Amino acid sequence: MTNRPHLKIKSANQNITIMKYTEQVSNKLNELLKKNYDAEAGYKQAAENVKNSQLKSYFENRAKDRYDFGHQLKNEIKSFGQEPDKGTSISGDAHRFWMNIKSKFVANDEEAMLEEAIRGEKAFVENYKEIINETNLPPSTSSVLKTQKDNVESALKDVKSLEIVA
Repeated sequence: MTNRPHLKIKSANQNITIMKYTEQVSNKLNELLKKNYDAEAGYKQAAENVKNSQLKSYFENRAKDRYDFGHQLKNEIKSFGQEPDKGTSISGDAHRFWMNIKSKFVANDEEAMLEEAIRGEKAFVENYKEIINETNLPPSTSSVLKTQKDNVESALKDVKSLEIVA
């Protein structure tokens, strides 16, 4: 009989640990989800503001990628029994507002938008690496994040050829 209370306490501690782990991973994924929402909105805005068809296509494709990434992240978050965040962040909204204002006053706004996209993509890669490397993730989550990171890195390589166009 004395072993049973001990087992119950151990089980309760394990449940608390699992809950904290689940919450921790879910929070990190939700941060990444918000950044994807921000990037999607930013790329849509950039696509609307450029005249060059190659840049427009690039920005539209990146917006679609971020939309798809968001759905994948939402599914992962839900698999932890957590609720995905909805909508963009305040800082992302402010950044897009600033980029919109900046594009109206900069002589070569397409180049400025492309440079900002490159900066954003590099930051995204670092965000993904941080979560992948610092968190003990389930295989499905790790696979989703690595695939998304690889996609962003590939897009970064593609964008180098567009720098000449801008």
